[in-house]
Amino acid sequence: MIIARNILFYLAFYLGSPVYVLLAAAQFALGLNDAFRNTVEAWSRFHVTCARIFLGIRLVVEGQIPEGPILIAMKHQSFYEAINAPGFFGRPAVFAKAELTRIPVWGRVGQRYGLIAVRRDQGASALRKMLAAAKAFSAEGRPLVIFPEGTRVPFGQRRELQAGFAGLYKLLGLPVVPVAANSGPLYHRWLKRPGTVIYRIGETIPPGLAREEVEARVQDAMNALNGPAA
Repeated sequence: MIIARNILFYLAFYLGSPVYVLLAAAQFALGLNDAFRNTVEAWSRFHVTCARIFLGIRLVVEGQIPEGPILIAMKHQSFYEAINAPGFFGRPAVFAKAELTRIPVWGRVGQRYGLIAVRRDQGASALRKMLAAAKAFSAEGRPLVIFPEGTRVPFGQRRELQAGFAGLYKLLGLPVVPVAANSGPLYHRWLKRPGTVIYRIGETIPPGLAREEVEARVQDAMNALNGPAA
């Protein structure tokens, strides 16, 4: 049954996704910016719907994301929360690996929507570019989403935060909202299984704290669900 569920999910999501990507690209080319962003977010919600219907993975949210300019620091265990970000966080700008922006068509659409490319090999110049892009999106009232561990981390493990997180926190001057997630035990790379993914919204962390304090508070909040799977 699990294998059949996975086959149906892959067929539905990966055959349906090109329709959204091409439609979004066409809308942007025509200058239909609102429609373009709506299509990107609809694709994100389409993924959650496919996961619920075909895989039996449902999402439960504990807490509420505050309004206004914020930096959302989210635990990253699988592609589930990455794909879910545009449809869940309210038109966010998302920090993502630069390699994703090179995917044909999709990468271009992602950049136009609000992907902020992270180039770790370029040091201070890359940080300045990320900062400029982040400030521009924040000025539009959009939340910023970052996966501060820098990559997917297996369920049950903690990893040091990337150095760039503290720099962005200091230079942006935004409150941080940590979000814990426990998608890892369910949403594996290939064979996914049914269950409940939980997002737990942590207490808002004010700007201006020392690096050691903000990193410790973000670490603790993001790993609040790093125990037995729901």
